[in-house]
Amino acid sequence: MKIRTGFGYDVHRLQEGLPFWLGGIKIDHYKGAVGHSDADCLIHAICDALLGAANKRDIGYWFPDTSEEFKGIDSKILLQKTCDIIRQAGYEISNIDSTICLQKPKIKDYIPKMQEILTKTAQVDEDCISIKATTEEKLGFTGTEDGIACYAVCLIYKKD
Repeated sequence: MKIRTGFGYDVHRLQEGLPFWLGGIKIDHYKGAVGHSDADCLIHAICDALLGAANKRDIGYWFPDTSEEFKGIDSKILLQKTCDIIRQAGYEISNIDSTICLQKPKIKDYIPKMQEILTKTAQVDEDCISIKATTEEKLGFTGTEDGIACYAVCLIYKKD
């Protein structure tokens, strides 16, 4: 069996008056993430981790922010397409572990719904996706509520 790991990182600036999409759900908050798509930072980090593990470049290569096709797109569609790319290369997802760095809003209560949506979107078992959240103790751009950062690692495998 061939086993590979991947790492993904994404960051978005937060701005008042925009919708805030994270982990496939809309969170009620006075700020939202700025981006070409729906700016779902968590899904973007997961996509990068999966693509990297399969040696399929990165999210910007497959879904460029210069393309009108992806303007405002629901990032769950990008995750579905990413899963298709790695599965066409013969890989399956073993697990994904992710961390959200965000001062506000607190999202612990949203995590079970995010996991439910992401497992359905990626077509994996419920225990395959871990989501954790942390603040950066009011330090840096996430601590000052100017932005959000997300990290993801994954394990994929290909049967011989």
